Amino acid sequence: MDDFEEIDVHKAKELIDGGQAYIVDIRGQEAYHDGHITDAVYVDDSNIEEFVNGAEKNKPLLCYCHMGISSKGAAQYFKEQGFATVYSMMGGFTEWRQQYGDLVATSERG
Repeated sequence: MDDFEEIDVHKAKELIDGGQAYIVDIRGQEAYHDGHITDAVYVDDSNIEEFVNGAEKNKPLLCYCHMGISSKGAAQYFKEQGFATVYSMMGGFTEWRQQYGDLVATSERG
């Protein structure tokens, strides 16, 4: 049984609008730079340890990927790292962009 909860993009938006959750993007860096949920943090193997060690574990965490598949494994990982409440967004960024395309940010390539 999974320790995280899968939620749709509408529930994810409600969580994000509350302003009290980490938003974690686990897609590739290029995809993140091309567009991501506003205030999302890009996390990959190079910075995941730093993110986990510096995060408040009692703050909810929403994880997303391209289609909502890979984020399930990532959500389980975050749960195993001690985060109390972890969500995986069904449909991923693809569904988010379809529903809330005006709430997408881009960033500079570094």
